[in-house]
Amino acid sequence: MKISPGKQKGLQAVSDQRGVVAAAAMDQRGSLKSAIAKEKGIDKKAVTKEMMAEFKEAVVRILTPYASAILLDPEYGLSAAKLRAKNAGLLLAYEKSGYDNTQPGRLPDLLEHYSVKRLKAAGADCIKILLYYTPFDPPAINETKHAWVERIGSECAAEDIPFFLEFVGYEGDLDEKGIEFARRKPGCVIKSMEEFSKPQYGVDVMKVEVPVTMAFVKGTRACKGESVYTREQAREYFQKAAAVARKPFIYLSAGVSNETFSETLELAGESGVNFSGVLCGRATWKDGIPVYGKHGIKALEDWLADQGAKNIQNVNDRLITAKPWFAFYGATSAAALS
Repeated sequence: MKISPGKQKGLQAVSDQRGVVAAAAMDQRGSLKSAIAKEKGIDKKAVTKEMMAEFKEAVVRILTPYASAILLDPEYGLSAAKLRAKNAGLLLAYEKSGYDNTQPGRLPDLLEHYSVKRLKAAGADCIKILLYYTPFDPPAINETKHAWVERIGSECAAEDIPFFLEFVGYEGDLDEKGIEFARRKPGCVIKSMEEFSKPQYGVDVMKVEVPVTMAFVKGTRACKGESVYTREQAREYFQKAAAVARKPFIYLSAGVSNETFSETLELAGESGVNFSGVLCGRATWKDGIPVYGKHGIKALEDWLADQGAKNIQNVNDRLITAKPWFAFYGATSAAALS
């Protein structure tokens, strides 16, 4: 396995000294606007660009000393990108927030005023794309999505910059936090990881959901009632998903609490899977939104310096079982792949 110089450089920039991705995510846009509006008791349209930038800047300045990288969006996050710690690389999001809800299939779109070339010029070490995806959608919908990902993969190859593909599963109108989706989730995650491992997509790192819903894993702290899987079954699903991956993969936190994400990573470690780290957003900083909404920026900064820092360190402590991204290819260092 060979990796081009630009891709190798980008992957090293967003990894820690071990070659593990211990990255924070702060590229939320629509959902962050809604949350700030709710806590401030104002209309979503009244959340200004300045408020969005201020929140992101505080998170980046205070938490990146504990992270190997930060994921930001170019719409509100470029001022924050300049404030990151020297140890932290930069991933930039290329997709528009949300998806097209005027037709079935949760179809994605790219930011109109950006290209991979422009994101790279803005300082990106890696490019990240979010795609809502289920292998069980009609072929016409998934062919559209497959071609979309292939185009972005080609663009990243032309600019010699790593391509991180994040895919988030869904199933028709099912509640993604509910028990019915929990039953479908393992198949959705496993088939998606298998699909986007294929070489035509040009994906360098898959940012994936864990293949179970922790709230339905019997015996976990996250499970408060009904269960769908035993702990043993959950471990098997982790192993099955990892077994189909042909690219390094990292886990996303999917908006769960810090405690639940920490427990998730413990289960991944127990399963012995070869994950290469995390890109963790809301599990680190989402509880700071009410603080910011009700008490302002100084209170948020104080909260981030205390609880936010503890949250990110909780996650980092559970990356002890993560494997370097280059080890996925059987290499002992990134340089061995050039």
